[in-house]
Amino acid sequence: MTAEILVGTCNWADHAEFYPPDLVTGRRQREKLTYYAQFFPIVEIDTSFYGIPRPSVVDGWIARTPESFAFNIKAFRSLTRHEREGGAPRPPTDEEVRDFLAALVPLRESGRLRAVHYQFPPWFTNRPEARDVLLETRDRHPDDIVAIEFRHRSWFDDGAWPATEDLLRELDCVYVGVDAPQLGSGTAPPILAVTSQKLCIARFHGRNRSTWYRPSGPTSGDRFNYLYSPDELREWAPAIRAAANQGVPVHVLLNNNRSNYAVVNAFDFAALLDLHPRRPPQPVLDRMVERDGAVPAWVDGTSREGEPGADLAVPAQAVLDLGVDGDHP
Repeated sequence: MTAEILVGTCNWADHAEFYPPDLVTGRRQREKLTYYAQFFPIVEIDTSFYGIPRPSVVDGWIARTPESFAFNIKAFRSLTRHEREGGAPRPPTDEEVRDFLAALVPLRESGRLRAVHYQFPPWFTNRPEARDVLLETRDRHPDDIVAIEFRHRSWFDDGAWPATEDLLRELDCVYVGVDAPQLGSGTAPPILAVTSQKLCIARFHGRNRSTWYRPSGPTSGDRFNYLYSPDELREWAPAIRAAANQGVPVHVLLNNNRSNYAVVNAFDFAALLDLHPRRPPQPVLDRMVERDGAVPAWVDGTSREGEPGADLAVPAQAVLDLGVDGDHP
């Protein structure tokens, strides 16, 4: 049976030129998530990487979204060895583990938690100690879906990928396929692989080679400053559809969070995958016209903004080969 495909973005707060003006500043900013959930069925919580949210904050996110709305959540940075002590990565403290697991409780109990996302850094290389961390990570979440994203080529190159894939399958962890600049050792090749029957994730960081290692500004939006064309996104559609046709749910998450690029590309993807997105807000349509010279043809068949629309998680239909191989052009 064909599984659902959910398309969304990595966070909801950063999208400029998407929200109505009265939600951009002031007390109504907290309503951004409610507005976002009118258009997309899932979001990745990424603020949890920088600071662990209190359970009461998580309760508020749940309350401001429909019961069908889903969350993935990024692990706190010490759990993925981003934190350093004396120049070396440090493991999380007992308190950090406790607090992060406590933040998951409302999501889990409400049935809204889909995956706990562990994005490991470029210095997390393929060696015995790193594989031990993966085992520790799996043991920490006996009842959760754990998703693993690598940022170093040692997990893939020189014949390493089959063993990496086998390890993730043994742990029943979800491999996170990424689209990112193919530049140096601190990235992953564009592979979409099913390592757990529970879920498959494709995550899109943009293809800005000039800012991947040397951001031109102080925010992540500078690093992920890239607007995909529909043709670039279409490269991934066969693999995404094939995974869903294997009965594996798929999450497609846009992380190119400069301006409204991520939401533009999320609408693009939903249309490419025949998920019948609602009509985008006008600033998103303006960006599409700026990029393509015209409003996409699929927009004419959508419901107006704010009106009831079709379900946002319609299963994909086409049976196509799974896999995205090779470097980006």
